[in-house]
Amino acid sequence: MSIDIIGKDAESLLSWQGITAALEAGHRLPRAEIKDLFLYHGGDTLLNRAAWIDGLAQLVKVATVFPGNGALGLPSINGAVNLFDDRTGALLALVDFHLVTKWKTAGDSLLAAKYLARPGARIILLVGAGTVARSMVDAYSSHFPEAHFLVWNRSPAPAKAMAAADPRVTAVDDLAGAVAQADIICTATMAKEPLVRGAWLRPGQHLDLIGAYRPDMREVDDDALARGAIFVDSRATTIHHIGELKDPIARGVITESDIRADFYDLAGGTFRRASAEEITIAKNGGGAHLDLMTAHYILRAWEGRGRTP
Repeated sequence: MSIDIIGKDAESLLSWQGITAALEAGHRLPRAEIKDLFLYHGGDTLLNRAAWIDGLAQLVKVATVFPGNGALGLPSINGAVNLFDDRTGALLALVDFHLVTKWKTAGDSLLAAKYLARPGARIILLVGAGTVARSMVDAYSSHFPEAHFLVWNRSPAPAKAMAAADPRVTAVDDLAGAVAQADIICTATMAKEPLVRGAWLRPGQHLDLIGAYRPDMREVDDDALARGAIFVDSRATTIHHIGELKDPIARGVITESDIRADFYDLAGGTFRRASAEEITIAKNGGGAHLDLMTAHYILRAWEGRGRTP
């Protein structure tokens, strides 16, 4: 049996509409079995994620997160993605780790925004100016074509460089003022203390929280969580694992019952905003099942390359 080795050249075959459709379809299949293993060494993380979805495939993804790599001129996140046949266990493909991570992460947030953000968003604030934030410009633009982006970064230089390279983006230095303007607020940082304050929010906004993947990380404060309607991509990979929720739940600020829905509730209609005035918060926690759906989408696109519609 041949094994596909899929690199970054597959990206031209992908679309944001395609990945969100694949994620929705994946959540109509039997619920994924997921298992995570985290190892921490100081600020560095080794993450091993596995998922099995009957009728789709199996996946094992290994990721390393070394925040200090930037000083060495190296990516802070690296890893490997292995996709297996769910019936035989045979290896189907080795898929480029960064390609899967990019499209999984941005596709996850885009899918949530399609259901939770108000239509016609015009101002989108990116908190953080790294790789993920740059991906979100293209992802959000596919669904909100008239949107302009503001970008704030703790160190101004990356935000200014991002704005200089993309006419859709303007760098800002007043975070509170930018939050007040935004229809969508997307946080993609390594922050350990909250950056966005609930006191700055106004009715109708949508918060897309991508960072804070460790128990000791937060991007928004308790007040923001208390004011917003909270949604997650997966209850299984966020509530008891990620500081954005684990910490305030432990302190009684919010409860598990305050998590209104996850992507498995899309078909039932509860993953959506209740009113135009509601503040919605979506926690993008990732999860191996989302990597699996994404890698499978990439494999199918790769297998179909060169075919005429």
